[in-house]
Amino acid sequence: MIIVHDIFICKPGNASKLAKLFKEVMSAMSEFDCVMTDMTGQYNRVIMVTKYENLGAYEKNFEKYMQDTDEMKKMKEMMKGYTDLYLSGSREIYRIM
Repeated sequence: MIIVHDIFICKPGNASKLAKLFKEVMSAMSEFDCVMTDMTGQYNRVIMVTKYENLGAYEKNFEKYMQDTDEMKKMKEMMKGYTDLYLSGSREIYRIM
């Protein structure tokens, strides 16, 4: 199993807005686990956590988001403007041992 952390460094005052948006939009997705916000370390950090059986499942799921289905159109509409809330981001993938 793998865990994926999509990490966003938000503009000041926007971390809670982005965390709430991710939680609302992603909660129906089976791979979604949780959204975390910083308590220590770098400020204004939001981490969206997802879980997959393996890298193949992750890649297959990622391809789903690239398709132009009604579900993806709805998600894109809900996420409209989210890039204005953060400064930078990164992704970390961990294998559960």
